[in-house]
Amino acid sequence: MPSQPVPAASHAAQPGPGPRRAAWLGACLLVVSALLLVVGACVGSTGFDSLLRMGQDPVAWQIVWEIRLPRTLGAWLAGALLGLAGAVAQGLFRNPLADPYLLGSASGAALGGALAMVVFGVSPMAAQWLARLGVTGMAFLGAAGAVALTLVLARGVQHTLRLLLAGVIVGVVLGALRDLVELASPDILQAMQAFTLGSTSFVGWVACALMAGAWALCGIAAWTLSRALDGLTLGEATAASLGLPLAPMRAGLVAAMALATGTAVAQTGLIAFVGLAAPHLVRSIVKVTHQRHIVLSSLMGAALLLAADILARWILAPQELPVGVLTAALGGTYLLWLMHRRSMQGHSL
Repeated sequence: MPSQPVPAASHAAQPGPGPRRAAWLGACLLVVSALLLVVGACVGSTGFDSLLRMGQDPVAWQIVWEIRLPRTLGAWLAGALLGLAGAVAQGLFRNPLADPYLLGSASGAALGGALAMVVFGVSPMAAQWLARLGVTGMAFLGAAGAVALTLVLARGVQHTLRLLLAGVIVGVVLGALRDLVELASPDILQAMQAFTLGSTSFVGWVACALMAGAWALCGIAAWTLSRALDGLTLGEATAASLGLPLAPMRAGLVAAMALATGTAVAQTGLIAFVGLAAPHLVRSIVKVTHQRHIVLSSLMGAALLLAADILARWILAPQELPVGVLTAALGGTYLLWLMHRRSMQGHSL
């Protein structure tokens, strides 16, 4: 007896392997993040002793609650922001090598931080909350100003290539201005080194609240506008023929990327490769639409930066490595391995 054909509706009702795999990856990243948050609360110059004595010792309680926990959560949130911004940048520019700093936000933040250090006289060990607020605030304003200047030079967001070139030019010019500021005020060189190498040492609960708010806002915006990224993968002409309002959607995506990048850089300095590597890792595991890809890249970036921060604190304890150095080394190694594997397979990056 011939078999009866299965109605098409039954196939449509069954979720494909992509969404199921994406759900499993998201769950795994959440579990890994939870475990890393616990480990991060235990790692520090005093080891596990502070965690064991925090119930009886006020100093141990202060170390865990006021230093380790906000730093650990801050590393997770900064990684989530950079992963989200990286996924948006790679989709927006249709380039797997795009990173969140392409619009000049990194150079603008560094210039803003340098100017703040000259004005406020901040050192890396400064304890005055007002001085630290001045550095982070100026770094954020510098990042936002750099993106605004890029948009002015590119005459809006209509032309992706022009936007990319304007971002490169703004980054070079603002980087040169930062070098001039450092030459004029050599006493800030050590502080600027800490900023450019990236560190979560000064992240507190206020910074965590700011990054959490920015992550929620940028995540909602990018998730809502992700249809534009799906359309752009087919080409701008095809995306326009689908009836997508590309100009306002692209502007919203640029704003979300700039806010996410500026907030993360203002609080932790320049941390390399997280925003570049996180979307790559997600794509190597699962192929999904940008709506899911943005969420997974954000979670992947959070887990990557938190793991790197814990390793940076532990590997030379009681001293610590700048987390930006570690992410650059690990991220560069990963991309070199990826390039080698793709070249052996005859594929492009």
